[in-house]
Amino acid sequence: MRHLRLLLLLALAASLTGCSIKQIALNAVADELSGGTGGTFSQDEDLQFVGESLPFALKLMEGINGGVPEHVGMKLTLASGFVSYGVVFVEWPGEQQKYDDFDAYRAAQKRAGGFYRRAANYALDALDLRHPDFRAQYAADADAVLAKMTAEDVPYLFWLAAAQISQASTDLEDPEMFGLFAVAASAMKRCFELDPDWEDGAIHEILISLEPSLPMPGGKERSKAHYDRAREIQGDRKAGPHVSYATAVALKNQDKELFVELLDKALSVDLEAHPDDRLANDYAQQKARFLLEHLDDLFL
Repeated sequence: MRHLRLLLLLALAASLTGCSIKQIALNAVADELSGGTGGTFSQDEDLQFVGESLPFALKLMEGINGGVPEHVGMKLTLASGFVSYGVVFVEWPGEQQKYDDFDAYRAAQKRAGGFYRRAANYALDALDLRHPDFRAQYAADADAVLAKMTAEDVPYLFWLAAAQISQASTDLEDPEMFGLFAVAASAMKRCFELDPDWEDGAIHEILISLEPSLPMPGGKERSKAHYDRAREIQGDRKAGPHVSYATAVALKNQDKELFVELLDKALSVDLEAHPDDRLANDYAQQKARFLLEHLDDLFL
């Protein structure tokens, strides 16, 4: 029923010529597209099919966004959509070529970086609408503007930070990206301060990987705390925390036994038992299998 209503709204918006009436229709379409339609993708059984479908969906939403420049929800949806697409369907396929075709791997990272940059711009646009001049203040003094944020800003800050962390991670040898990483890490830590268990432990999942990369001592211990909390919140329905902790801590410690144990835990998650998390679990399990196949490349 919801999809039929969306098609009718799209048809209406395309056919109208009166500015005010058409604007109402475009806003209705934007509300529908940004109102939690992710289940269609997250529950799909075919990861490749989702990857082939997402570019059309994102371009459609970008077109609608152009007609509703002050629609904050559409910008948030685009920010999350481009981060997710870049991670799962651009960077991950490239990562699988890392050991056989390094040039293809680097090309995929560069392309993914473009999607992350686009995602960050949409998140900044949304935050500018919520807090006029946020973008300029964030660039000038990130700590000062982040201190003003509240729990209601967490979804926007989260996707801004996720986009910029991902963008910077594609090339940390670039001094500009190294600086961006530090600022984005501060934004993610601010999300944790404001609403640590937001969105089923999503912040904890990011911080599992992020903490050991930060210059402050105790990163591995904080990573373990986030791993434990994510599992507590999620009840081990998600494979991602196991993979994140394996790569962030066990691999860096060259603890092969723990690494394999964690990836086996990720692979033990039943895809069919948790349909809402199917897409994320499928991706995490694909990554776990790939890592297990390359143990000789990862461990001395």
